[in-house]
Amino acid sequence: MSAPAAPRPLASPPTATSPSTSSPTSVATPAAPRRRWLTDWRVRFAVLSVIWGFSFLLIKVGTEAYAPLQVAFGRVLFGTAVLGAALALRRERLPRGLRTWGHLTVAALLLNALPFTLFAYAELTIPSSLAGICNATSPLWGMVLSLVALSEDRPTRRRFAGLVIGFLGVLTVLGAWQGFSGLDAKGTAMALLASLSYPVGWIYVRRTLAGREGSPLAMTGAQLLLATVQLGALLPFFTSAPSGLPLWPTLSVVALGALGTGFALQTQYGLVAEVGPTTAQMVTYFIPVIATAAGVLALGEHLTWNTPVGAAIVLTGAFLTQSRPRPRP
Repeated sequence: MSAPAAPRPLASPPTATSPSTSSPTSVATPAAPRRRWLTDWRVRFAVLSVIWGFSFLLIKVGTEAYAPLQVAFGRVLFGTAVLGAALALRRERLPRGLRTWGHLTVAALLLNALPFTLFAYAELTIPSSLAGICNATSPLWGMVLSLVALSEDRPTRRRFAGLVIGFLGVLTVLGAWQGFSGLDAKGTAMALLASLSYPVGWIYVRRTLAGREGSPLAMTGAQLLLATVQLGALLPFFTSAPSGLPLWPTLSVVALGALGTGFALQTQYGLVAEVGPTTAQMVTYFIPVIATAAGVLALGEHLTWNTPVGAAIVLTGAFLTQSRPRPRP
């Protein structure tokens, strides 16, 4: 899962044409209700949840044949290709200005290159389900960092309680009472560090790129392009060329980039524009559920009782940290 380059909605949210606004001579066809159903935001929300939930399975399969750095590179490469095609169809330009591109370079590192690589390395030694649960701790890290970096983001008792509950959930997932036995400490730490990288990047983007010229899609397209350059520059020094292109790992990397990054980001922007960021970000709470189910059912990963219980506690805490007090009438 990656983050948009700028925390703002699209300039003109897409709207569906209702029968009352169609031309007098138009005739309704049987396919029209189905098209409306397929474009309903709830369907797109479910599709986005599934895509991002399965991303951790795709990473796991990809690392069976490719180095973690190669998996991360393929992810941003194919994601950039999808967003580039979308920008070309919409005839949108990439952002301009050296300062903007400088900030985007840092955003690409924090929101794409670093976390994508860390998750790929982590899944060499930890289950994909655990990586998906670690990803759900991003809102918890985000609240901790916002208290320090964003003075206007004041904590409330409810949000502070969510923070405490969330980290108790993390300890439950990791089995703290039994000394974290059975877990690879290095891999788990990498997954948690990847989750921490996201809110660090979001705060940086909020401080430096909010209000900059350029649509969110163009900003993120440029961001992924820079991440591709960053990871591509590292490949010759840290990896060797793969001996072959095995079918399933290759398809997994392609799907991870094209669907899990490129298509998913476009879908996310549409949701933000249509239902707002608060509802759209609820997809975060479905990702670990789907990642766990995919890991257990498709990969045969072992699941102990504390993993789903801890995940539920983490999600409860993350939900509370994102809550805002209702405005008084």
